[in-house]
Formats: sequence, structure tokens, C-alpha cells
Amino acid sequence: MAEKYIMIHDIMSEHKDRMLNLKKYYPFFVLCDTTFAQYKDGKYIDLDMGYITMASLRFFINENNFHESEITYDQYEQFLSEILRREFSLQEELEEEKELIGYIFDKIKNDGKAFTFPYFDPEEKKKKTARVKLIDSRIVDGTVLYHVTADGIEFYLDTKEIKEESNISVQQLLLEKMIRSENFAGGIEVVRRINNEVNRLALQKKEVLDLLSYDVFSGAKASEAYMETVAKWFDEEQKLFEKNRALIDKAFQKANVAQKEMLEGNGEPGNKSAKAWNAGSDRMEGSYRGVGSAMLSEIHKLDTELKKTIIKHGELIRETIELQNIADEMIARAKLRKLRPVFHFRDTLKKVMDNDRPEQLEMLVAPLFMPKLTKSFAAENIDRMLESRGENKDYGEKIEKKVVDTEYVFEDEVEEKRIAGNFGRLFEELLEQLWKHGKTTLSELMAIYEIKFGKEIYKNGDMYSFLVHLAQKSQYELKQMQDKQDTFLEGLVMEELSVEKKDQYGNMSFTITFDAENILTFGQGKEEFTITDMKFAVVSG
Repeated sequence: MAEKYIMIHDIMSEHKDRMLNLKKYYPFFVLCDTTFAQYKDGKYIDLDMGYITMASLRFFINENNFHESEITYDQYEQFLSEILRREFSLQEELEEEKELIGYIFDKIKNDGKAFTFPYFDPEEKKKKTARVKLIDSRIVDGTVLYHVTADGIEFYLDTKEIKEESNISVQQLLLEKMIRSENFAGGIEVVRRINNEVNRLALQKKEVLDLLSYDVFSGAKASEAYMETVAKWFDEEQKLFEKNRALIDKAFQKANVAQKEMLEGNGEPGNKSAKAWNAGSDRMEGSYRGVGSAMLSEIHKLDTELKKTIIKHGELIRETIELQNIADEMIARAKLRKLRPVFHFRDTLKKVMDNDRPEQLEMLVAPLFMPKLTKSFAAENIDRMLESRGENKDYGEKIEKKVVDTEYVFEDEVEEKRIAGNFGRLFEELLEQLWKHGKTTLSELMAIYEIKFGKEIYKNGDMYSFLVHLAQKSQYELKQMQDKQDTFLEGLVMEELSVEKKDQYGNMSFTITFDAENILTFGQGKEEFTITDMKFAVVSG
């Protein structure tokens, strides 16, 4: 029974970590399974999406981490065009090829969204979703730049090596073997891979910091996980760096001595040089075969690359310590912000009344029933204590489990509910006008809003926010919106529309065009707003 309990405990406690480790492989198999099956009726079914994905990741890693530059779409298009022509002998018209490359790139970056990997958490007894991106982007001076994510780098490295401990430590052990076997050219490649791993950890640290900036509690978990999995290897890595640097210095000295002896002996190494090469505490394997300028050059390149990596690794250690300090400070501020509204007496009383839960007043009145600080003890009680007979059994204190209120509503949730309700009513009124008349304009729609909701609508910020979100797309199809919501507005609207309204407007499709020559003005004075007029027209339904 004990062994069975241990087995079940291991299954439950380890399942989440195993699923999160598997998530970085999920995008690869999704891409391989469905990419070309339905595109152009399977015209490009012979293309291998697995190879294209791996080649793309290697290209991004090379440019981002080795050359320290981000990629534009034109650079990626040129690279993938060469891949398609060289490996798959693809010969298509220029426009057809550009369309194919755009389709492949959209699939790899998943249209800018994360791949979602659902899994069941047996400890919390609910289904969760892990998210992973291979390629991410940012806009700099109006140009979209792309870079590989930490998950993408980790996936690419893990497909070749089993990661049982710090990848930097594993690579340094491999580097030590390369130096001892005098394979300095191979050692240079290993150092570059170490440098790549250092860059990946620095990128992961930046992602944790970004997460802390907008979700401090999720960021705190990510920071804790980062420190547990990364920081604990730093001491061991530093020792290995120092050891490999010492080995390179010895190799340099022995190579110089051996070359000098070779030149003095007219190209033939004497006994003295052979002993100088083979001697030493490290006992390098293999006898001297002739040391030329090529070997010295390789050792020098290896030493230069390792120095760069050591500097970057030291910077990573300092930044990791700073990350811990920043995380602690941000968590402390977040806790303080959370405590202030929760223990505000007036707000607490209002929430108790809104929830109709008078038992929650306990925390307000409990301090008023504190025990008296001054106490008295009657002398006759001493006789009673001496005469009383104690029981033989000791009874433990009975602790009652209090039920935590799970229906507490936070302020941001109230705001989200208000915004969703306002967006739903405004969108429903737009659909009603289009259903009746087939078309309308923003000026007519605003007049309807004023009749429905009063002139206060012009002072409502949600109305202007609604128009901004509405203008993100030029066409809306209600049937498609019920299956998939592409924007924030569509998600809120679909939640607010009733089943009857969805049935009534379910087949409607309408377009939005802008009349730049007609500028609408609402309000007066400081509250005056100007908006470009919009035209709404039903396409179908």
C-alpha cells in the first residue's frame, strides 16, 4: 500500500511539470500535421514543414544570438525562398512563391498568437492551458522586427541533446573534452552554443521582467521558477569556466613552446618539444603531430570566444540578482496595493451589504471583544482547584474549518463587467438599425444613442472606446463571430448578446467604411470630441 501511495503521489505531483516541459514540442507537431494539407488543395503537400520549421529556428537563432540583430520579414522571405528552391526544387511564379512564404510564416508564428496546449492538473482537479510561442515580434521606428523566443531556442537545443541539468554545464564538459583531445575547431562551435544558451537565459529573464510589469503575481511565480532552475547552476558554471580557461592557457603555452622547438629543429620536433607538449598536470592525450600557425589561430579564436561568453555570463549573474531584488520590491508594492482597498472599512461594509453576508462583519467587530487586560483571581478558587480531580485523558482543541468566500468580486472585475455590458448594448443597437434599414451612418447612430441613453452618452468614455475597437475591422460576420472571436470587442459582444439576438442576427454580415471628408463634432468646450464619420452597410443576412 505504501509503494502504491508513493507511485500515485509521484504521478500527480510530477504531471504538471511534465506537461509544461512537453509544451515546447507541441507547436512543431501541430505545424507538421496540418500546414499543407488544405492549402491550395494540397498542391504543396510534398513540402516538409518539419524541416522548414527547424531551418527557420536555426536562422533566427543565428541572426538573433550570434549576430545580435533582429529579423525583418524581407530577410526571412529571402532565406526561405532559397530553402524552397534548393531543398525542394520549387519553381513557382514570384507572386505565387511570395504568397506561399507568407502562408508558411503566418503558420510558424501562428498569426501572432501563442500555441495553446491544454492539459489536466490532477492536483487542482481542473483543466489548464499552457501557451508557447516560437517567434515573437516588436515594432521599432515603424518597422516590425522578429526574434526567436526562449521556448523556441530551448526546443531547438533539446531536439539534439537531453537536458538533465544546466545546458551550460553540459556544454562546458563537452568543451573540456574537446580541448583535451586538441579539437580546438570543434571547441569553438561548443563555445558558441554556450553563448547561445547564455543569450536564451538572458531572454528568458527579460520575459519574466516583462510579465512582472503587468501581472505581478504570475511574474512572481515565473521569477521563482527561473531562480530555481537557473540560478542554482551559476556557481558550478563559474568553476567550469575557470577550469576551461586554464586548459586553454596551458594549450597556448604548449603550442608556442612546441612551435618554437620545431623551428629551432628545422621542422622536426626534438625530444624536448615532445616532452613539453605531453607533460603537465592535465596529461593531454595524443603525442605531438606538428603545431603550425593554423592550430595557434584556432586556440586564439577559442580563447576569444570563451572570454566573450564569460563576460556575458557574468552580466547574466548580475542581472539575475537584480531580477530577484526587482521582483521582491514589485511583489511588496502589489501586496500593499491589494491590502489597502480590502481593509478599507467603508468599502468593506458596502461589499458586505452588496453580498448580503452579515457574517463577514466579524472581522470588523472582533477587535471590540478583546479580553480585558486587567484580571482578578478569587482566593477561594485555590481550594477548588486543589480539591478538583483532573481527568486522565487529554482532549485536543477542536478546530473548525472556515469556508472561504469564493464569490468575492474585485474592482477590476466590476470594471470589466461594466465595459462588457456597455459594449454589448451599443453593438446590439447597431445591429438593430442595420436589421431595420440595411444601412446607417455614425451620425445617425449617435442620434439613436442619444435618444436611447440620453445626452450623457457623449460623456461616457466606453462609447468612444467602443468606436475605436469597432474600427479595427472593415467587415463583421455574425456567424463567424459565434465560432471564433478575432478581437477583444467580438469576445465581449458574443458573451453579452442573448440567444434570441444571436438567432435573429446570426446570418448578418456588414461592412464599415470611413468618410474622411465628414468630421462629426460632439459636446462643447473642454468636452468637445471630433470623430470621422463611418458608414455601415449590410452585405448579407
